[in-house]
Amino acid sequence: MQKNILFVMYDQLRFDYLSCAGHPHLSTPNFDRVAAKGVRFTSAYVQSPVCGASRMSTYTGRYASSHGAQWNGFPLRVGEMTMGDHLRAHGMDCWLIGKTHMKVDAAGMARLGLSPDTVIGARQAECGFDVWCRDDGLWAWGPDGFYDAKRSPYNEYLKSRGYDGENPWADYANAGVAGGEMATGWITENASKPANIREEDSETPWLTRQAMAFIDQADGPWCAHLSYIKPHWPYIVPAPYHAMYGPEHVLPAMRDAVELDDPNPIYGAFAQSDFAKLYQKDEAREAVIPAYMGLIKQCDDQLGVLLDHLTATGRDKDTVIVLTSDHGDYLGDHWLGEKDMFHDQSVKVPLIVFDPSVDADATRGTTCDALVESIDLAATFIEMAGGAVPDHIVEGRSLMPFLRGEAPDWRDYAISEYDYSCQPMRAGLGVAPRDARLFMVVDKHWKFIHAEGGFPPMLFDLNTDPQELRDLGRRGLHDDVLALMYERLGKWGRRLSQRVTVSDADIMARQGGSEGVGILHWLWDGSEVSAEALERYRGPARQRHVDDD
Repeated sequence: MQKNILFVMYDQLRFDYLSCAGHPHLSTPNFDRVAAKGVRFTSAYVQSPVCGASRMSTYTGRYASSHGAQWNGFPLRVGEMTMGDHLRAHGMDCWLIGKTHMKVDAAGMARLGLSPDTVIGARQAECGFDVWCRDDGLWAWGPDGFYDAKRSPYNEYLKSRGYDGENPWADYANAGVAGGEMATGWITENASKPANIREEDSETPWLTRQAMAFIDQADGPWCAHLSYIKPHWPYIVPAPYHAMYGPEHVLPAMRDAVELDDPNPIYGAFAQSDFAKLYQKDEAREAVIPAYMGLIKQCDDQLGVLLDHLTATGRDKDTVIVLTSDHGDYLGDHWLGEKDMFHDQSVKVPLIVFDPSVDADATRGTTCDALVESIDLAATFIEMAGGAVPDHIVEGRSLMPFLRGEAPDWRDYAISEYDYSCQPMRAGLGVAPRDARLFMVVDKHWKFIHAEGGFPPMLFDLNTDPQELRDLGRRGLHDDVLALMYERLGKWGRRLSQRVTVSDADIMARQGGSEGVGILHWLWDGSEVSAEALERYRGPARQRHVDDD
């Protein structure tokens, strides 16, 4: 029997900021609760360390260079297959509740005459999902107007609750109060202040209620993508979560002066960025990280509300639960802020999967250290829906064998990509937009980063330097490893990624059948084929065109 799938994604949640992952101060009993009855994957990597590109990879099951939407605001081209398209083909609905960060290919839709007010047009405009509630979460506004021009359902909710103004997200949810004045969450030193909003009206509880409302009316089988904006910045959280953690709970920054000693030019440029310089300040980390932890704690509490609701309604028995993130957050580690590069703090994510099926009983409460990619989720969901993974389209691989306790033949390395052409570091490095690309290859021993544009590679020995503090890429000590990694990158780069309309099975079915439809190649006297194949090409010559006169 098909199960429902509750696919929960948190934005910018680090893999190691959960108690089940070993964080010494942050208690996340509800994440732990799912891990205790499911499988926690400890080596899960996203295919790009930036929101939009990572999500488009997860939703399509394809690498960033395959789908092309490699930066925030780069449209996902019309016709790109998504998990919604795949799942509906197997009788499973696919709904969105929250964020996608997807930009519509408006030019492509106009070229094809697709209107967003039709079913097919709406799905093309919404990353293949049917929309219960879409809210991308950043309702910033400035002198030139709104950052996101779409209508905000969350803002409309706040207005219905009595929060006044044109943009109550900015005035209340993303602001504290200091001396009677607004203390905006865009300013880091305000992170320790409580957001000026009732906790139950803040973004995470609001979206949880949206999810429960969906579940209560849904007929299965369905996949519901519940996509929270938090704990993504701005780092401000309502009471009581703003005061649960303090500077004493901030772990020492994972960084070393050696990283800045003659750094690789790419890393050096990112370490000099504005967001890196901010998080190089201890006072910034001491303000932000407690708020970040508070946001995660609120996410965990709301996960508990959701889990209890599933149990109370009996949906826990027929619903797969998947918890993950689109990327991590440096928080000052490696002298960096935000995400963007390929240290584990940025590119490695939590991934927990609970399957209520009896077939998964043997793996409950276990961990799996296989090299998993976020594109594997699309493949997994297709198999859960009862389909065969179309591997000429979906580049990920199903995780179902791991959930059943099997040991499949698995990948030896994982890949991630980053197009930084829109970042100011590109111009500073003197790189053309088409060359502003980074590629990561990681296995259980080594992490390798290649940069287009003639820059040297980066290389980290994860056995002797698990914190990735010492770049060995330019030292000439591991040329054999670099050669192996370039061989792997080359093999991956030569993958078949664009022949998506015809599968290998389709090709095999075509071969050998041309004789039956009269295509006869390279015959000398006809004895090479059956008489039946030539039957319609033999007989008296037709002469009806000859003039009887």
